[in-house]
Amino acid sequence: MYLSTKATELRQNTANYQIIDVRDAEDFKKGHIPAARNIPIHELGERFIELDPKIDYAIICYAGGRSEQASIFLSGKGYRVTNVMGGMGAWQGNLVN
Repeated sequence: MYLSTKATELRQNTANYQIIDVRDAEDFKKGHIPAARNIPIHELGERFIELDPKIDYAIICYAGGRSEQASIFLSGKGYRVTNVMGGMGAWQGNLVN
């Protein structure tokens, strides 16, 4: 099971999460949330073992579809995850590239 939050709520609570951006590396480089880590969804099946199951993760993509798939996958592996509804399209905070 995973939780969901809106991008606006995540913006107010970024210190509570490690943000995982599951967009492709090219999209991530164009602009991402400060301190976000990029693990493209097509690599998640192999790279999820890099994550610490004791940390709370916020999973984001562009609109929320891929992050929901990633949240289902990671929660099934025992990770504490929150899907960011609306994704980067709804993010109104600072970006870095």
